[in-house]
Amino acid sequence: MSIVTRFAPSPTGFLHLGHAHAALTAWSAARRARGSFLLRIEDIDPGRCRPAFAAAIMQDLAWLGLDWDGSLTQSEHLADYAAALDDLRRRELIYPCFCTRADIAQAAAAPHEGAAAYPGTCRRLADREREDRIAAGAPHAWRLDMTRALSLVGELSFQERGETTRCDPAPFGDVVLARKDAPASYHLCATHDDALQGVTLVTRGADLLPATHVHRLLQALMGWPTPAYAHHALLAGPSGRRLAKRDAAASLRELRASGASPEAVRAMAGHP
Repeated sequence: MSIVTRFAPSPTGFLHLGHAHAALTAWSAARRARGSFLLRIEDIDPGRCRPAFAAAIMQDLAWLGLDWDGSLTQSEHLADYAAALDDLRRRELIYPCFCTRADIAQAAAAPHEGAAAYPGTCRRLADREREDRIAAGAPHAWRLDMTRALSLVGELSFQERGETTRCDPAPFGDVVLARKDAPASYHLCATHDDALQGVTLVTRGADLLPATHVHRLLQALMGWPTPAYAHHALLAGPSGRRLAKRDAAASLRELRASGASPEAVRAMAGHP
């Protein structure tokens, strides 16, 4: 089976060396195996994503010497995510949550609620109350009913660099799959798009390894194929902290403007 990898940045800023490392890791894995490397623009957050940054991503990747065999822009697939949510809703696997962050923090701190990621406050609402609140326009998110979901699947696992990793999604609680300011969550979109694009190997940062437990559950619930995974170490700056947009990590554009060559930047990103 041919390897299909992907690089899936969010257009919320310019690419930095950490992004270059992730992109080069996926691209190299595909090219070594004579497989396919795909680009995915994860732009479902309208408050932070900008078309100009999406264009810059493609320009910077091309400058680095990367080519891709296909692309997907998430904002063009909102109907697909809505259909997946409708399916989960029909099967009573998701429910509306009207809690604010303050509500959740207060409830989770209550001794009788334990230490669950989400205390399940809205899971216990009657159908009529849910319907009335939605009809009244109450802001809400859609959460996965973790207990019900786990009751429908058997033991889950995924392949991490050739080793079998057993899944345990339960500690994540009733994760959000859609909210008022985004039509679908990263968890749902990533698993949906990996299936749609035929991705067979997901290479991504080690910070996303825990999320794979939730993704494997969604794949089982939706009947989507399970790719292999290879989570890599995150590139760190001089301070030892991982490179991030919020910390104003030097962008590839700034490095290029300073006179750095594509070859030099690839080496700085750990891919000489």
